[in-house]
Amino acid sequence: MSKIYTKTGDTGTTSLVGGSRVRKSEPILEVYGICDELNAHIGVLIAETNVPFLTEIQEKLFTVGGILATPPDKYEQYWKDVSLDSFLAKIEKEIDEMEELLLSLHNFLLPQGSRSIAQTHVCRTVCRKLERKITPFCSQKNSFLVLLQIVNRLSDYFYILARFLHKKLEIEEKCLKMR
Repeated sequence: MSKIYTKTGDTGTTSLVGGSRVRKSEPILEVYGICDELNAHIGVLIAETNVPFLTEIQEKLFTVGGILATPPDKYEQYWKDVSLDSFLAKIEKEIDEMEELLLSLHNFLLPQGSRSIAQTHVCRTVCRKLERKITPFCSQKNSFLVLLQIVNRLSDYFYILARFLHKKLEIEEKCLKMR
């Protein structure tokens, strides 16, 4: 049985896809670390509510993280046959289906109501953090543009999911009234 610790990161470096080593302080590691953080928060949300699409999101986030952890010169080797366009369309379909059941909202929704609703908002805010961190890399790698679109759409998804959970759980939405 192999051990979980390899000691290869003890000097402050880590491996990217393809085996090249970089300092753990490289900005791209922050990006895919936040992707991993989002995935863990989705796991907490799954423990709170039964929404099967959340598991599919988790699976796709592993692909997103893998793409982020791939040096530009290795992208074609590992990801040329991977398309995330259909996943992007599926997120939009999921949003549209939930949104059809909701009244329009013109105020800021407070992130509260139940554990699952609050955790959904945590997922939304971590998505936004990931979006801010991916954006600078989009000009460096065209492959990141679809990742940015996915993360942007996922933050919308989590917002609508929170609203949908309010409706499903019959918990009134508390809003901050705009002046």
